[in-house]
Amino acid sequence: MAEIITFVLIPAVYLVALGAFIPFVPAIAALRGLALVSQLLARYGTTVFGVLYRRTPEFQTLPPYRPQDEEVKAYRNYFFGPGFRDLRQLLTLARRSYATTVGDAFRAVTSRQFAAPTRSRAVTVPYGVALYLGLCLGAVLAPPLIGLLLILHASVLALLTVGARLVAGILRTVDRAFLAMRRLRTGMLCPHCFERVPYPAYDCPSSTCRRRHMDIRPGRYGIFRRRCECGRRMPTLLMLMSRNSRLQAYCVHPHCGKPMNTDAGHMREVVIPLIGGQAAGKTQLMAAMLLSLEHAAANGGPALTLADEESDANYQVLREVLHMRGHTRATQKALPRAHSFVLGRNRSQRLVHLFDTAGERFVDRDDTDALRYARAARTFVFVLDPMAVKAFWTTMEPAPGPLLDRTLGSTVDPEEVFARSVQAVAAMGAPLDRSRLAVAVSKTDLLTEHGLAPARAGDSDDTRTWLCEVLGLRTLVQAMDLHFREVRFFRTAAVANDEAGVDASVTGFVEWCLRA
Repeated sequence: MAEIITFVLIPAVYLVALGAFIPFVPAIAALRGLALVSQLLARYGTTVFGVLYRRTPEFQTLPPYRPQDEEVKAYRNYFFGPGFRDLRQLLTLARRSYATTVGDAFRAVTSRQFAAPTRSRAVTVPYGVALYLGLCLGAVLAPPLIGLLLILHASVLALLTVGARLVAGILRTVDRAFLAMRRLRTGMLCPHCFERVPYPAYDCPSSTCRRRHMDIRPGRYGIFRRRCECGRRMPTLLMLMSRNSRLQAYCVHPHCGKPMNTDAGHMREVVIPLIGGQAAGKTQLMAAMLLSLEHAAANGGPALTLADEESDANYQVLREVLHMRGHTRATQKALPRAHSFVLGRNRSQRLVHLFDTAGERFVDRDDTDALRYARAARTFVFVLDPMAVKAFWTTMEPAPGPLLDRTLGSTVDPEEVFARSVQAVAAMGAPLDRSRLAVAVSKTDLLTEHGLAPARAGDSDDTRTWLCEVLGLRTLVQAMDLHFREVRFFRTAAVANDEAGVDASVTGFVEWCLRA
């Protein structure tokens, strides 16, 4: 009887129970497969969150982006490399997570249902087989779903990358258009080396960071903002820099690297070189020009602001010299630094560079070749000292009284200065035939005291006739008319007083030079 129960009845009951269990196998397998798919999708979501947001070491399979190039000290924009790097990391981690999760699930079933069951294997094995089927089903169904999510991620990333690069390109185009409107197509003028700078370099605005960024325009290192290696953000466009948040600009040429005007690129630039022989009066005339603009601004004219500390310091010294009716020291032969100022308000602002160059440079051809700033000028000032002309001392009769001090005059012939300087400027590529020339007859205050000045101070034709007929400079005047589109003659007296400001002759001269 016992043998019948053991070998017949129990197997029969087991087979009946197994037969009753079989219809539930699909449901068990489906539920286990669904659980595995849910687990894999949850793991994928955790991986996405870790890769894109947490960025802790366990979610990093590739080294993070760091500024490697010494010239680039900023982090890349997410859509210019890091985004696809994250996608590669996500793909790698998703593959690892899939293999780990599926493997752990199969090992858990094997251990609990086959290797070390807590109940009889007659009960656990069929259940384990059902779980195996479910795991196989989930392992097959999960990859297409995860693949779809990866494809969706890659598609969105690709669209955003195209959009980001398109926006960066549009912003660059808009920035170039703004520069073109300001007549800065070829760049801004460096007041030290006189080269055109397509786009300045800028220092990080952080007071504790000294990193210099060579090209901050929209691109791989930022669209609207660039993030410095120190973490500080900085604008990528000139039009995003307000008056109070403008960054210090620097020349990008390797032989220079000096600071440029803070207003460089934000407004139209005007370059006015003062040409003349040694002691012709260029420096005092330049100081008188600035003083005239300062008085005009105080009386409702265009606002005047010195563009940098060096220009302001030099101007303060020159202004005091003018008020004392003294004589400025000779300009140093070293390459000049522009005296820069901002003229006007709002959209009418202009960044004006006045260049006062040592007279010796206009005699030696090797020296004039260094005056590269003349290429950017469209208005030139030629300072003509009548006392440097021999005919002045031989044909003109001084009025009774103290004789005119010969030591106050220039020792260089104006015709020689003009010929050499025009030749050098033309060789540099300056379009003289489309430029204007203001001829400033200097020291007319001394000439007036001795009755030697032209009759009508503000008349260009009268001054031209005086130069041709009295001083015998007809050849020089004809050469000026030949080389320049427009030539205007002015009598100027670089003197000032506290009541009337500068001499009236300087006011009209300045207005003509700065006329658009």
